[in-house]
Amino acid sequence: MKRVMLVEDEELILQGIRNIIDWEKLGLDVVHMAHNGKEALSLWEKEPVDLVVTDVEMPVMNGLNLLKEIRSRDERVRFVILTGYDEFEYARKAIQLDVEDYILKPIDEVQLETVVKNALIKLQEMDRDKAKNMEDRIGWQKFLEGGISEEERKTFLALLPKVKKSELLSAAVMKIDSRSMRKGDMSELLSILQEEECRVIHLKADTLLLIEGFQTDYTWDGGEGETARKVRAEIHSRFSYLQNRLESELGIFTFISIGPSFRDHSSLPEAYREAMRMQKYRMLDGYGSCVDDNHIKNRGSKDVAIDEAQLRKMILQKDRDGAIDYIEDLFINNIRKDADVNNLYQTALKIAMLLWDIKGEYKLEEKNMQDLSDMVEGIYGAEDIFGLKTMFISELSEIITYLHAENSVYTPVVKQIMTEVQKNYKEELSLKTLAYKYHMNASYLGQIFQKEVGCSFTQYLSNTKNGIAKDLILNTNRRINDIAQEVGYTDTSYFYRKFKQCYGVSPASLREMKKY
Repeated sequence: MKRVMLVEDEELILQGIRNIIDWEKLGLDVVHMAHNGKEALSLWEKEPVDLVVTDVEMPVMNGLNLLKEIRSRDERVRFVILTGYDEFEYARKAIQLDVEDYILKPIDEVQLETVVKNALIKLQEMDRDKAKNMEDRIGWQKFLEGGISEEERKTFLALLPKVKKSELLSAAVMKIDSRSMRKGDMSELLSILQEEECRVIHLKADTLLLIEGFQTDYTWDGGEGETARKVRAEIHSRFSYLQNRLESELGIFTFISIGPSFRDHSSLPEAYREAMRMQKYRMLDGYGSCVDDNHIKNRGSKDVAIDEAQLRKMILQKDRDGAIDYIEDLFINNIRKDADVNNLYQTALKIAMLLWDIKGEYKLEEKNMQDLSDMVEGIYGAEDIFGLKTMFISELSEIITYLHAENSVYTPVVKQIMTEVQKNYKEELSLKTLAYKYHMNASYLGQIFQKEVGCSFTQYLSNTKNGIAKDLILNTNRRINDIAQEVGYTDTSYFYRKFKQCYGVSPASLREMKKY
């Protein structure tokens, strides 16, 4: 369903436009209503629309300026202009700016519906034209991920070639190593795939969806019999051949993941999603590999173990060589192709959280270093385990460099306070009670704690609780409400707020990352 925004400064007229025709019946969804161009532009930037019906003369920003602003961002958006007789010159300018049409006030119901229908037809034609040229990457992506209407889905299906009799189809996602690409290589790559009669859908600059057809009389049901194994082997051999040809002729390295086979293009989105799921094995296998579900089923599931306490100790002792050797050994020697890829990502996430905890304790997040979200993005965006290893070595080296520069030493009383927090974080601790316990003035103790640790006592206590909660979220299946109580929070909502302030993600989001 196409989306519409209505813009009119007079509320009664705005409501009238909303109700004068049945937008839903036309296949349109009115998602925004605004009273001036500035408000409309703000709404459009939050959630773009396909069609804008707008008055010309409005306060703050008029309709023509709104048109120019939106068109500078998306030329595809269609506009219908509403105008009074005394604004006819505005309408003339609007026609020059390629609006769909203009309508004189008072608005005629039949005319508005006719103009809107014409705009909808033009939008659909534009969709078809872009899809035919395989240029509509966003459109194809939505089709494959199931984010379009049934009508739009049928439009995309109609663009795909008819399946031949006895033809079995197979779809694979090809991720291209951009480091092996030179200028002009993409056109040569596409020429080779065209020569091989391979159907190609462009998903991203470095990602293609390949569709191959295989002639077979075998009734494909995804079975495990001998014939099914032969068919799978033939499909794998075909995609491996394409991969090897690109490598030998162009020097382009790729990673190909093959989805389940199918007889009808309506099953293409499901095959694509399964192929995309297997793309994460690029982390273990690297470029130059071609995998399918059969290859993944037959591999082991060895867990990747990490001693967080040991790595933390090395970093805090400023043992750069020891910490680097630990990461090198973990990612190069201990990780094999039989490792569990999900466990690998969880291990990487634990390292990122450990580094972030250290940055927080020593106020290093203020040193223009990567924050947690940057590291998480780096984990899931890494090309392979070598890229992952390099990122972590760079991060811990930078942390150790700053620790050397700070060379911080805590006074005995501050060390005692920190130890007290580590042992009794579940209790109702306060600076006042601890100052009384250690025979000090609370205000003075707060000042020296802030100076030496780099944060207030309250913040340190909160960071400690959240750090322990983080470990429980990542390493157990306990309910988040129970974890909040375990670390001393009686108000779960307050725990959620403090945790997100500390790590930039909610407890639930962190647990979802673990499931990657």
